[in-house]
Amino acid sequence: MNSNTSLTENQLSKIILDAAFKVHTRTGPGLLETVYEVVLAHELRKQGLHVQRHVPVPIRYDELEFEEGSRADLVVEGKLIVELKSVEKLAPVHGKQVLTQLRLSGHKLGLLIKFGEVHLGDGIKRIANGLTDEPRPGLGTKLLSFFASFASLA
Repeated sequence: MNSNTSLTENQLSKIILDAAFKVHTRTGPGLLETVYEVVLAHELRKQGLHVQRHVPVPIRYDELEFEEGSRADLVVEGKLIVELKSVEKLAPVHGKQVLTQLRLSGHKLGLLIKFGEVHLGDGIKRIANGLTDEPRPGLGTKLLSFFASFASLA
């Protein structure tokens, strides 16, 4: 697959999650977050996607830009934020972190992936910020049921 910014956020999220499951299957749970970040970025680049790591997300206010914002672990194709965690339990602040990054950057979809889970599917949160491109039946029942299992934080 070549780098293609015409992919929707939902199409990208499927590719990212497929790659995350592959990484988790090969490495297992419980490693440091950096390991998952490096390997997931590598898997996505192998598929021809443009992946940036540690992308600054500044705060813009009163026509000023403050560098005290956060950094997104991964930004894929310039439109989807991926935040990775390797903790025993996600806290509400982790979802707020992704939502803040989405709002400050203007991106519409973020994935919070907790690699500390034995079953990775139990550690995935999909966080939307005004996304209107919802999954359609043509994307397959597996993908639809996957998205139905996650609630947006808003």
